[in-house]
Amino acid sequence: MDDPKAKLQAALKEAMTNKDNLRRDVIRMMMSAIKQVEIDTRKELSAEDVIGVLQKEAKKRRESIDEAEKVGRGAIAEQEKIELAILEAFLPRQLSREEITALVKEAIAQTGVTSAKEMGKLMGALMPRVKGLADGKLVNEIVRELLS
Repeated sequence: MDDPKAKLQAALKEAMTNKDNLRRDVIRMMMSAIKQVEIDTRKELSAEDVIGVLQKEAKKRRESIDEAEKVGRGAIAEQEKIELAILEAFLPRQLSREEITALVKEAIAQTGVTSAKEMGKLMGALMPRVKGLADGKLVNEIVRELLS
């Protein structure tokens, strides 16, 4: 796995030379979030940990977009969408809905889960396989659809 910190640093330099202020600011925000976690945990983060921080930041943006759209704040939602797009460029490719559905069906076959009451067992088997590759909210939604 490539070092995400090095990618961020290179992208920051590129954004600064291109005078792309929005991209520069978003990258600085991401680097700041990573640095804060490193300070809090008092250790240097591995590439996998950095990806985790970036995913957390992406999740915050998605939630902000949902909230802004619910209360009719389109300008804020658009700004968050732009930030999310920049952030997602540094994350691993996310699984499509079809790929997630196939994995859920496979996990259902392996675990023998038949009802929504056993969803915890299914999610326990499924989440390690999709960690970092799919949004947990989407996985949960697909699992509920297939079990109902």
